[in-house]
Amino acid sequence: MILEHAPLQVKPGMSTEFEAAFAQARQIIARMPGFRRLSLSRCIERPGAYLLLVEWDTLEDHTEGFRGSADYQQWRRLLHHFYDPFPTAEHYEQVDA
Repeated sequence: MILEHAPLQVKPGMSTEFEAAFAQARQIIARMPGFRRLSLSRCIERPGAYLLLVEWDTLEDHTEGFRGSADYQQWRRLLHHFYDPFPTAEHYEQVDA
């Protein structure tokens, strides 16, 4: 399992619209092969800051499958105009110590 970690900064005054658009976008990503689950959390201390965590079966399910899909273009249209700066996603794998 791969955990995608994406800190999101939404433009001032757009949080309500972003959350509504994200509710639609959630349906897009949920039908992707390799998708497991996601969570979107709003920061208490910093208005407009969110943390998106998405679980994928493999890194390629996200980087090639989802990002290379036609559905990703719809995801972009729904969400990408809300961000400033544009987020950078990182991917983690669990380490059992």
